[in-house]
Amino acid sequence: MKHPFAVPAHLSPDLARVQAYWRGLLRGAATMPFWDDAKLSDLPDLTERLFLIDAFQDPERFRLAQVGAGIGGQELEGLFLDEADLAWPFAFLGAQCSVTLECAGPTCFRGDDAGDRKAYARLLLPMWGDGRISMLLGAVGVD
Repeated sequence: MKHPFAVPAHLSPDLARVQAYWRGLLRGAATMPFWDDAKLSDLPDLTERLFLIDAFQDPERFRLAQVGAGIGGQELEGLFLDEADLAWPFAFLGAQCSVTLECAGPTCFRGDDAGDRKAYARLLLPMWGDGRISMLLGAVGVD
């Protein structure tokens, strides 16, 4: 079966850096890092296009915890995805979040340009906490 949000073999340099950062947070034989190890300030030149999403289960919901200024900023922070009016670069974000939880691994979405906004790729990386995947690290790469 084809993965609906498969990560391509070649990511843009910025998204590849975020994925390498995520991998660098791994402890021992863990397959994903702990959420409290991630600091958006560790990638200062990318913070405007980075975001963190809190992941909840039973029921499955997602809340924007931190959002870089270049992709929506503080006006989106604290909102659940189903409460927010999400536009570029967040098309199909809820579906991608669900798939990231289900596969317990990185996912990627490729979005088309929208008016004055360029085409983009969005990477989501799961992080462990409280005995489950409790946060997703996200990055947007603009073509």
